[in-house]
Amino acid sequence: MASTPLMPKATAVWLVDNTSLTFEQIAHFCRLHPLEVKAIADGDAAQGIKGIDPVIGGQLARDEIEKAERDPTYRMKILVSKVRVPETKRRGPRYTPVSKRQDRPNAILWLVRNHPELKDSQIIRLVGTTKPTIEAIRERTHWNSANLQPADPVTLGLCSQLELDLEVRKAAKNAPAVEEEGARLLSAEETTRRPQPSESDTGHEREPDIDPDSVFAKLKNLKSSDVT
Repeated sequence: MASTPLMPKATAVWLVDNTSLTFEQIAHFCRLHPLEVKAIADGDAAQGIKGIDPVIGGQLARDEIEKAERDPTYRMKILVSKVRVPETKRRGPRYTPVSKRQDRPNAILWLVRNHPELKDSQIIRLVGTTKPTIEAIRERTHWNSANLQPADPVTLGLCSQLELDLEVRKAAKNAPAVEEEGARLLSAEETTRRPQPSESDTGHEREPDIDPDSVFAKLKNLKSSDVT
C-alpha cells in the first residue's frame, strides 16, 4: 500500500490551485511540511511544476476531497492501487546519476581500504563502476590517484547503508577462516608429561658415574702401602 502520492509536490500544486483544503490537510496527504505547502501557495516554491490531478491518477477519491473541504480536521486517505507491479531485480551495474559520477572513485577508494574483503563484483553493485577502474584505484594507477580522497559511499548517496551492510555480511560469510599462527591444542601426552630438570635448573654440574671396582682397588693399594 502506497502511503505517499507518486509525485507529492505536483499533487500539492493541484490541490492548492483546485480545492479549498487547508495547508495542513494537503501537507498530511502529500507528506510535506505545512510551511512548504504555504510556500507553494505563495508562489515561493515548486515554481515550474505542473499540477497533477490525484483523482484522475486514481490516488484520491472525489468524495474524500469534498469531505475534507467540509471538515478542516479531516485527513484524506490515499486510495489503494488495485494494480500490483512486480518488483524487478536490477541486472548489471547500478545506474549512477551524472552529478554523482565524479564521486565514485573516492567511494571505491573508501571501500577498498575499509572493506578489502569485498569482491570487485560487490563494489560494482554498490557504486556502479567497472572492474578496470577498481583495479586502477587499488593499484594506484588511476589517472587521478593523487587527488582521490576516500569517502563513504553511503554519505555520498551512491548506495544505502542497508545495501552496504548486506554486501559486507556476504563477504564475511564467504571469507575463509584464518587460524592464528602458533595457536594449537596440546595433546594429552604433552600436558601430562613431567619435564626433566636440566643441569642449569639444579644449580650444579652432573656428578660423573662411579665405578665400584675401581674404588675398592684404590682402597686396597692404600692399605698395602700403609703396612709397608
